[in-house]
Amino acid sequence: MTVPAPIPHRIGVAAYSRLPESVTEAAAIQAWLSQHGIEAAHGTLDDAALRRRVKDGEFDLLVAVGGDGTLLRASHLAAPCGLPILGINLGRLGFLIQVGQKEWPQAFERLLAGDFWIEQRMMIRAEHLRSGESLSNWHALNEVVVTRGLNVRPIHVSASVDGRLLTTYVADGLIAATPTGSTAYALAAGGPILPPDLRNILLVPIAPHLSVDRAVVLSEGSTVSICLTEGDGVISVDGQIPVGLALRDIVEVRTGDYGARFIRFGDPGYFYRNLTDHMNQNSAIGLPR
Repeated sequence: MTVPAPIPHRIGVAAYSRLPESVTEAAAIQAWLSQHGIEAAHGTLDDAALRRRVKDGEFDLLVAVGGDGTLLRASHLAAPCGLPILGINLGRLGFLIQVGQKEWPQAFERLLAGDFWIEQRMMIRAEHLRSGESLSNWHALNEVVVTRGLNVRPIHVSASVDGRLLTTYVADGLIAATPTGSTAYALAAGGPILPPDLRNILLVPIAPHLSVDRAVVLSEGSTVSICLTEGDGVISVDGQIPVGLALRDIVEVRTGDYGARFIRFGDPGYFYRNLTDHMNQNSAIGLPR
């Protein structure tokens, strides 16, 4: 879904602290914005002061400088506040990012001229339940994964959709992904690519053994409950540090309470152009980059 938006005048620029080039680029962006009369501040996504300013509503836009992982972290910070994000790609792929490292001056000129739109992307909410008690909950832009822990044996997980048993998987794990996440771990596990404007949850088993081996796209608004019935399992949300699961623990996944908002340029067909470019970067394909 696309929505119009006013031109931002207060911009936060967030870099990935483990990438020195990102920190340098963020400072250059902040200086450029200041020279063009825009109130701007820069820091890293780990910077407590910058994070507090985001949460206090001091910015109209958050610029994330890095790769797709940086944009994921930025979405976790900005999405609860409804703050739009503009990604500047310094990473390898950038499935989520339109603007390259050498392209940002032109992108900001378009931004300040009002030549942009905002794309709304669905997030999912995961809740960890044990004996009916809620232990934790998270929001994810890409995926929630219930997978095996240190034990190399497959786990058994049952998946119920809106209270009705779908199936039991014997596999290395089960991915519950957003349309955005369909180009991430779910794609590597053999799942389909979904357009980013959909609001469906995608279920993809990881290395299933003698069980359902096809991805399932759930109806919009459905809730899936994933129960660990056998094995040593963990839950990981958007690639964050895994949390251990006990037998009979349930991970309930549904549409999030809020979504991520991204600044986009040009027409919505950018997604398919980006997709083709990135998929052709695989050296095994033999196509020009």
